Amino acid sequence: MANEKGITFVGVAIFFLLLMFFPDLIIEHYLFISILFIIAILMPSIIRTSRKNMTSREMVMLAVLAAIASVSRIPFASIPSVQPTTFVIIASAIALGPQSGLIIGASAALISNMLLGQGPWTPWQMVSWGMIGFVAGLFAKSFFMKRLTWRLIYGFIVGFLFGWVMNLWILFSGFGELNLETFILLNTSSFYFDLAHALSNVFFLFLFSGVWIKILNRFKEKYGVFGDGG
Repeated sequence: MANEKGITFVGVAIFFLLLMFFPDLIIEHYLFISILFIIAILMPSIIRTSRKNMTSREMVMLAVLAAIASVSRIPFASIPSVQPTTFVIIASAIALGPQSGLIIGASAALISNMLLGQGPWTPWQMVSWGMIGFVAGLFAKSFFMKRLTWRLIYGFIVGFLFGWVMNLWILFSGFGELNLETFILLNTSSFYFDLAHALSNVFFLFLFSGVWIKILNRFKEKYGVFGDGG
């Protein structure tokens, strides 16, 4: 399982580097690359299924949570950067593990953009939300994620990090000069949008994360799924 997490982390890191160094390819083939990324991160789960280490219930559960994370974004589309998607990803990852968090996060971006609009930003959103879930899952069993206060801090921080990563796609896609000054300017311009994302994460995590995690843990115990930390 440790090797699987390590391979996943390295794979996402390589994909992130490709986004930065081959922006023209991303712009021209963003949908194909997004689907390719989904297939790549699903490979460990597919392998587990072939070895009968992953049940159909686990697959259905991941699909349902990815759908919830996606659909929950739609009603808030008129409010810039405010949505419960990040909360769903974080809470689900804490309960089900890093690989599940990565799948739910990346899928949420791809699926929700089918309604809100696909574009060169989609792969960047997939990486951002996927890694938010992956990291939350990695620290799920530590005091860092077990305590509500630290979950809120994590949600606040990733709200800004998400925005900064999304600013990177603008920078590397040729919509501005590729230098630190431009990046700082982009982050300054997006500050209030990133703050709205961060505060909405705190709001939803504070109200619902405890209940969400308990429900998923009960489901795990009742049906004996995700026993290896998914």
